Amino acid sequence: MTAAGTLGSVPDTPPTGLRAKLRGLVRELGKFGTVGAISFTIDTVIFNLMLGAGAETLVAKLISTVVATTVAFLGNRFWTWRHRAHTHMARQYTMFFVLNAIGLGIGLGCLAISHYGLGAIWPAFQSRLADNLSAQIVGTAAGTLFRFWSYRRFVFPDTAGPADDGHDLRDDTRAATVTPPSSPLSDSA
Repeated sequence: MTAAGTLGSVPDTPPTGLRAKLRGLVRELGKFGTVGAISFTIDTVIFNLMLGAGAETLVAKLISTVVATTVAFLGNRFWTWRHRAHTHMARQYTMFFVLNAIGLGIGLGCLAISHYGLGAIWPAFQSRLADNLSAQIVGTAAGTLFRFWSYRRFVFPDTAGPADDGHDLRDDTRAATVTPPSSPLSDSA
């Protein structure tokens, strides 16, 4: 190992390039996953309470998703991507819900195929277990992949854009995500 005083050794320099991007991405995925787990739990509980109360399957899923989406927006806006620019809250809020509606459509499509399509052939696919597997596991997984990509790209974009080659996405380096050359007056967020 090299000593701190050895020529060429810079122990306190943050990683750059691909390594920094991967660290930032892993951090974002972890936060997104935590927010998603909380929202997933809320979604599952409300979905099952509504099914137990006699609500129609797709209506129950729609309502549970709308409530969980509100929680997800707040968590992602103020925690997951808080280091990114937030200058147009109304645009972000609207875009988040539009993209989440597409994710909801993916989840509802999985549920509809299972419950109504396969359920017409095999009645076991119309059970509560099958509905939960198709909506909460398959539909949520497919919708989540779409949501992470779309939220990161369109709702909470990196102000440096896709050509950013070495900016660390740590919470305390907000200014590092601004594309050089930057003016001290340009960061209004």
